[in-house]
Amino acid sequence: MDVYDTLQGLTAAVVAATPGIDHASISITDKDGKIQTLAPTDDVAVRADELQYELGEGPCLTAVLKEPVVQVDDIRSDPRWPKYGPRVAAEYGIGSQLAFQFHADPHVRGGFNLYSHQPHGIGVDDHRLAVLFANLAAAALGWSRQDETLNEALTTRNTIGQAIGIIVERYQLDPDRAFNFLVRTSQTGNIKLHDVAAGIIADAASRAR
Repeated sequence: MDVYDTLQGLTAAVVAATPGIDHASISITDKDGKIQTLAPTDDVAVRADELQYELGEGPCLTAVLKEPVVQVDDIRSDPRWPKYGPRVAAEYGIGSQLAFQFHADPHVRGGFNLYSHQPHGIGVDDHRLAVLFANLAAAALGWSRQDETLNEALTTRNTIGQAIGIIVERYQLDPDRAFNFLVRTSQTGNIKLHDVAAGIIADAASRAR
C-alpha cells in the first residue's frame, strides 16, 4: 500500500469512526504554493475544497496557510468567510467544518478537512478523534524514508503498547478505547495495524524533536 492509498484509508476511516463527520479530504501545497486535494471521501469533499481554492477563502485554506486548527460551528453565518459560507451551505449542504494544519518533510504543508451537514454538528469527542486522524495523515506523508525501520519495530507487542500509551496520555482515553481506536482505524481504513501505530509514534517523535 502506497502513501496515497494510506491517506485514502484515513479519510474513509475518520468518516466511519467519527459520528459528526460526513465528508473528509486532505489539502496539500507544493514548493510553489499550488494547492490540491488528496484522498477525498466523495465528490462533496472535492467540490467544497475546490470552492475554497476558487474563492480564496474558507476554513481549509485558513488552516493550510495560517491557523493550526479552524473550527466552524455554523458555516453559513460565520463572518470570516462571507463568500464561501453561504455558497457551500446552499450548494452542498454543509453546516459545519473542522480543519487541522500539518507540516511534513520535506516541503509539504497541508490541511486535514472535515465536513458535517449539521450546524454545530462536530462535537468535542469528534474533535478529539479527528486530531488523531490528522496526525496520522501528516505522519503518513513522511513514512517513505522510515517505513522499513518502523515496520520492524512495530512487530513487537511493546511498540504497539507505546502507541496506545501516546493516545492515552495525549487524548485522555482509557487503554481499551485507545486500542479499539487503533483496531477500528486499521479495519475501516484497510490499513495495517502496525502502520496506524507507526503514524502515531512518528508524530510523537517529530513533536519531541
